[in-house]
Amino acid sequence: MPRAGLSRSAVTAVALDLVDEGGVNGFDRLTLAAVAARAGVAVPSLYKHVSSLDDLRRLVATEAVSELTRTLAAATIGRSGVDAVRAAAVAIRGYARVHPGRYAATQIAPDLADPADAELASRAEETLRVLSAALRAFGLPDDSNVDAIRILRSSLHGFVSLELGGGFGLPDDLDRTFDRLVDVLVAGLEAMAGQRAAEPRPA
Repeated sequence: MPRAGLSRSAVTAVALDLVDEGGVNGFDRLTLAAVAARAGVAVPSLYKHVSSLDDLRRLVATEAVSELTRTLAAATIGRSGVDAVRAAAVAIRGYARVHPGRYAATQIAPDLADPADAELASRAEETLRVLSAALRAFGLPDDSNVDAIRILRSSLHGFVSLELGGGFGLPDDLDRTFDRLVDVLVAGLEAMAGQRAAEPRPA
């Protein structure tokens, strides 16, 4: 019998705490045994609420993506263009520093062909909408929107991953470097928008 008060959401909450406690590798190292031990139950009791470790990892990723989206939305509301991009960048870095394990979980792309990933895909789509809104003022062509989001995500993820993993050994100010990274990203977005403006229009 499951422990009193244990539920699917409660199991997910325990797992979310555990992945953060595990740092940048916490999500990869998540196990049902660790969750059961933290919840004070035997592993078989978890199967009342989650079907497998993959199911639990999907729940963690879905909740983490939702949290990050809410963080991004709160940071960028009422902002546009450069201000919105800078606020989004700071929000992503801040979330990753406070929740390193959950942040790692947000990097798992849903399988759009798998019905089990439908909820995760829906939450990821919400994140894309928030980022698209932040980029709208740049006037990028529609076919460049995905490129711009990928460039933004991958650049920030590279910095955040190195920072969390202790990959920056020099004593120079990391905040200054991060600000300059965002400056470079903004310049790149403006260049992409400028390429569109420079394209010849059909007569």
